[in-house]
Amino acid sequence: MKLGFLINPIAGMGGRVGLKGTDGVVEEARSRGAEPVAPGRAKEFLNALKSQVLSDERFDVQIFACPEPMGAAVMTESSVDHTVVEVDIHKETTAEDTRVCVKALYDRGARLLVFVGGDGTARDILDSANEHSLDDLVVLGVPSGVKMYSGIFVINPKDAAEVVRLVLEGSAQSSKFEIMDADEKAFREDNFNIRLYGYLEGPSVPARFQGAKQASPETVNEQEAQEAIARHVVEHMEEDGYYILGPGTTVESVADILEIKKTTLGVDLYHSGTVYNDVNESRILELVDDFLRAWIVVSPIGHQGMLFGRGNQQISPEVIKRVGRDHIKVLSTPSKLKSIEGETLKVDTGDSDVDEMLRGYIRVISDYNEIRLVKIE
Repeated sequence: MKLGFLINPIAGMGGRVGLKGTDGVVEEARSRGAEPVAPGRAKEFLNALKSQVLSDERFDVQIFACPEPMGAAVMTESSVDHTVVEVDIHKETTAEDTRVCVKALYDRGARLLVFVGGDGTARDILDSANEHSLDDLVVLGVPSGVKMYSGIFVINPKDAAEVVRLVLEGSAQSSKFEIMDADEKAFREDNFNIRLYGYLEGPSVPARFQGAKQASPETVNEQEAQEAIARHVVEHMEEDGYYILGPGTTVESVADILEIKKTTLGVDLYHSGTVYNDVNESRILELVDDFLRAWIVVSPIGHQGMLFGRGNQQISPEVIKRVGRDHIKVLSTPSKLKSIEGETLKVDTGDSDVDEMLRGYIRVISDYNEIRLVKIE
């Protein structure tokens, strides 16, 4: 196998600092103290690839990587043998650099492309595949963006290594995955604007992929269910507690009961009648005086079942550790739970220890005074 490898070095930088994406706001993200996310995610994948694939004598894999900063250095740091494709890219990479690298990797014979990035990277790869008629290119996404609503992404970087192994063994067929197009500018203005952009061919290993996001149904029954959940949450709130409110309409219903303004697509903090809107990781750590009295209120992404690590990176591993697993309130209507494959939740915080801490059964508020035990895988 000839495997292509590509990193979008800025993917995910806007997450913890509350920018809800990185397109067009890289400098602002840096000014807020954002640090690169993609190289660390790439190393997780490469370390797993070494143990699961490259150390196995059954497999003959030749890896082609993009020039720095789109892959070569991480390959070297991870001690993975590779060949760098000859292509000129900018120091501050652009969408065009991604498209050019995809074509260069394909021209060297790579038919499985592993990329580290988010929805924007997936769209750029699709554009290149369509422009150059790369019909036999199979793509695998390692999540490193902020939202990642497309279905081409595995749940976490280690899963990507296992998918590569299954492809080599011949036990993973390919199928088409939805690539979603989210308007990040509208998203930052708290307007949800997402559409189907197209399809990319990817390895079919459903248990390892997150699936594409589906919008919550806007029905009277769904709204009534959200309101019932919200009333339960509000009635059980501690008077002097700190409540970190995640994004989404289900959590927004809690704000409606409290009669406070909620950032629908952002994270807010509520304490003693005061709401702090659109907070990022550092602001949360600054505002919460006592994490023993802090709670996280979140709802999983529809169909994906992702609880942490997609669109709510402001609730970082450090915040989760300080709050503790027992102070996480998960809200989900019965219809949303039913829409999630296997009715199990997923986490991908970027910290394997935190992911492990979260795994197991967790209480999910699904109606007024109704609690379900749902597994986090």
